[in-house]
Amino acid sequence: MLIGVSSYEKVKMRRTAVRLLLFLVLPVLGGCAVLPDNSNRSVTTTYTSVSNPVVDNIYANAPRKGDNISGFLLLDNGLDAFVARAVLAQIAERSIDTQYYMIHGDAVGSLFVDQLLQAANRGVRVRVLLDDINEGDRDFDIAIFDMHPNIEVRIFNPFGRNVGRLWQYVTGFGRQTRWAHNKSFTIDGKATILGGRNIGDEYFSHNPELDFQDLDVLAIGPVARETSDAFDRYWNHELSYPASVLFNENIDRAEAEERKKRFEKRIASLTQSPYLQRLKNSDLARKMRDGKVHFEWGPGRVYVDPPDKLLHKVGDRSYQMFTDLLPYLRNAREEIIIFSPYFVPGKEGVAFLAALRKKGVRVKILTNSLSSTDVSIVHAGYSRYRKDLLRAGVELWELNKGLGKNKLPQIRC
Repeated sequence: MLIGVSSYEKVKMRRTAVRLLLFLVLPVLGGCAVLPDNSNRSVTTTYTSVSNPVVDNIYANAPRKGDNISGFLLLDNGLDAFVARAVLAQIAERSIDTQYYMIHGDAVGSLFVDQLLQAANRGVRVRVLLDDINEGDRDFDIAIFDMHPNIEVRIFNPFGRNVGRLWQYVTGFGRQTRWAHNKSFTIDGKATILGGRNIGDEYFSHNPELDFQDLDVLAIGPVARETSDAFDRYWNHELSYPASVLFNENIDRAEAEERKKRFEKRIASLTQSPYLQRLKNSDLARKMRDGKVHFEWGPGRVYVDPPDKLLHKVGDRSYQMFTDLLPYLRNAREEIIIFSPYFVPGKEGVAFLAALRKKGVRVKILTNSLSSTDVSIVHAGYSRYRKDLLRAGVELWELNKGLGKNKLPQIRC
């Protein structure tokens, strides 16, 4: 998260492949992608002064007070990560704002959507913001979901629907190849979940053979408000298209009803899933509902790349949150911990970390090994810097596939 200078390295590696692809496919592709007029989208913002008895009670009894003091709870396993989102949805009074890179249609994705529907059915306003990279074949289902009077779905940086996506990848390189990876789930502007998990089985420990070791944090207080402000900036941006505008198709009511029935049957088939059982019986669920969760209290800030980033050139650091993080890194006095699945520091990053080590700052990095990564080309970009990092005194760890989280091997020269 902190040394996120891997994007430029990844872009360079992709450019060669894209240029070759461009040479091969240009003769057989044609047409221009067209997006509908988005100028009449409505502007909506987070509700303020919402009373949420559960969250308000926890915050009122916090052991530490202050304008910048928030409460934090680490969600380090998939079951609790689902439970936390579900309970927040159930205690939401007026609003749920959720933004994800992807929401799958698998077991976890279906249960997640069902929690949003239940909240909307009791009058909660639900705003869902998605990146378009993995949602193109689900337009009809999204359109049906968006038809609920208390739900609105918007798609950030969408593809045109009149031309194939491959063509848009080629001609839109630098824009269509840049995605919104923001992941947040916020209720009433007062409680939020931030972290690395998208919504899908592989992010919530559904299958041990495909289990992304992500982390989330549940936070209440000013951090939640800052998250809401960031969500509003993306939600109201010119690149966020309402589903009702983007999916310009007549919804077949009979087919819509049939798909709703199939979804209800799927939810009924999941009543004995470990996620719903955990939601009923776990200590976390009970403590969240009763307002008795033990939070760690302290100052916190939320940093987000501005949505305007996609309107400017790749590598323009004035539109990267790295610029905001850099002073914290430069002024570190004792320790920096970097936890990133895709870590490609580049020569500049290696030199920066080496300079910190010379000042006596302890630097620890945890990233994927070749056996655990899902993007081998990123690992190839990272591995070329391992020896230089180690020689500089950086403590470099890799997650080894098949080892428990307390058995991470340290890399040595």
